[in-house]
Amino acid sequence: MPTEDTAADAAPADAAVAVETPPDRLAADPSSPYFNADFLQRGVGVRFKGVEKFNVEEYCVSESWVRLPVGKGTDRRGRPLLIKLTGDVEVWFK
Repeated sequence: MPTEDTAADAAPADAAVAVETPPDRLAADPSSPYFNADFLQRGVGVRFKGVEKFNVEEYCVSESWVRLPVGKGTDRRGRPLLIKLTGDVEVWFK
């Protein structure tokens, strides 16, 4: 018969497992609502169509897309020009 202490101990372990998975959507641009500095400092690896990418500006796993910079071009605010590509997206913490 489980006691209340056992149930209470199980809850933090479940919370720790939830933190181990990267978010469904993450952006590197601080003005984005999907920006999270803590996750970016920790390091998130992205594999797109089976190839690890190091220049991903934003990704969404559930919608299967990534945004990558196009060359060295920038918009009028100095942000990189991005292209949205669709395909299999895998993410993990480094």
